[in-house]
Amino acid sequence: MSIENIDFRRVKPYGDTLNDGMVQLSFTLPVPYGEEGKEAARRLAHSMGLDEPNVVYSKDMGGGFSYYIMYGKCQHTVDYSSIEVVKMEVDTLSMEEVEEFIGKNFTRDIVVIGACTGTDAHTVGIDAIMNMKGFDGHYGLERYKGIEAYNLGSQVPNEELVAKAIELKADAILISQVVTQKDVHIPNLTQLVELLEAEGIRDKIVLACGGPRLSHELAKELGYDAGFGSGSYAEDVASFVVNEMVKRNLK
Repeated sequence: MSIENIDFRRVKPYGDTLNDGMVQLSFTLPVPYGEEGKEAARRLAHSMGLDEPNVVYSKDMGGGFSYYIMYGKCQHTVDYSSIEVVKMEVDTLSMEEVEEFIGKNFTRDIVVIGACTGTDAHTVGIDAIMNMKGFDGHYGLERYKGIEAYNLGSQVPNEELVAKAIELKADAILISQVVTQKDVHIPNLTQLVELLEAEGIRDKIVLACGGPRLSHELAKELGYDAGFGSGSYAEDVASFVVNEMVKRNLK
């Protein structure tokens, strides 16, 4: 298969052959496990617009709930050629390049604070960015020369985070949000911006957030400077922070 054969105005999912529309999805239903539940899952997938829906895996979740993994053929297409996405324009530097950049552009260490705020207790994301060992071979900010990294951990109230940022004279604040049921991350992230503005320090701090349901576009809408989704590493965050500080003359 060659990319020249693809019509980017009408893109469909790809499984075994081009344009077969094959997709996989999973969901839980509040119905008992059994043949009736499987049929309910098939009918639901069909009503979603999938042709030839097929239950390839199912499981009893207990308490009258059941879980299903489905295969089916999507008939819808998307015009990929018309898509425009708000994204960061900063090129990612390596750890060594970030350290060199700091040495050339700053006469002091950069103070970065990271935390999971509100009720969020999932620290895997913020630990991957902040902790010295990092993740997947990508060292965290604690290892970077020229960066003072403070990982405040989980369930940090926004008021406490702002107070710590003032105490440490933070240059950047990094927020990880994994717990997003009922969009609880939206008011939590918004409140932090409001608190920083009330203290008169929002414009003096590079503010970024990250998590599986966060994008750069959403982060900007909420008043942040950047948003990092899944698959981001410390060097992505560090590259943005140091370039943004130079851009805004936050030295």
